[in-house]
Amino acid sequence: MVRILLSNDDGIASGGLRVLYESVSGLGEVSVVAPDREQSAAGHSLSLYRPLRIDPAGEGWFAVDGTPTDCVNLALNGLMKDRRPDILISGINKGGNLGDDITYSGTVAAAMEATLLGVPSVAISLVHENGETPNFGFAGSFARRIAGEVLDRGLREGVLLNVNVPNISEEDCQGVRVTHQGKRVYGNAVVEKIDPRGREYFWIGGNSLSWVKEAGTDFDAVANGCVSITPIRLDLTDYEAMKDIEKWDLG
Repeated sequence: MVRILLSNDDGIASGGLRVLYESVSGLGEVSVVAPDREQSAAGHSLSLYRPLRIDPAGEGWFAVDGTPTDCVNLALNGLMKDRRPDILISGINKGGNLGDDITYSGTVAAAMEATLLGVPSVAISLVHENGETPNFGFAGSFARRIAGEVLDRGLREGVLLNVNVPNISEEDCQGVRVTHQGKRVYGNAVVEKIDPRGREYFWIGGNSLSWVKEAGTDFDAVANGCVSITPIRLDLTDYEAMKDIEKWDLG
């Protein structure tokens, strides 16, 4: 039987994870290993200097007091080491993971960790605005669809899929686009304030964010009501830059 592993960065109690579980359950045996609390923007961080604990959270569900990367590593090298899953799906994240934001994303990091360990992986996120009610229904049905394709066709070694679904119904979707990573424009993302004791404090994560409008990107696809699928390679080498640097006079 097909074995499916789910994780996320919104935590074990997130609504998106529950919808994902219900959506893909018919495809095989599903296990969930996810953080015991929200770990958004944790990136690809692994806990090396403290012990990690795993608590049962239901049949086939486990909560870890660590990062999304910890969860996947523990699942593949511990809980499921005797029979690894055929696919890892991370999500459904409450919020998009578009453009440069993927470098911070715990959702994408979980998929990266599984890919590093040889398991085909998909990260899936629901793109919605602040104050907008997230509707995970379409994202859930699309997660099942793309999981089926990955299970049937596989993925290239070292490649994962970053999927972003607009916050719309399936009937309103304008199509599915295979995209490249867009460019985020970061504004004043640090808020400076004074606390009641007169001490200055800082809050990272202001709202001054936009994106470069360019056809073919993940941002462009979602803005036009389409699902974005971006293949991401773990190999971050810039091979064109290598050719330039080889010409430098470095002895």
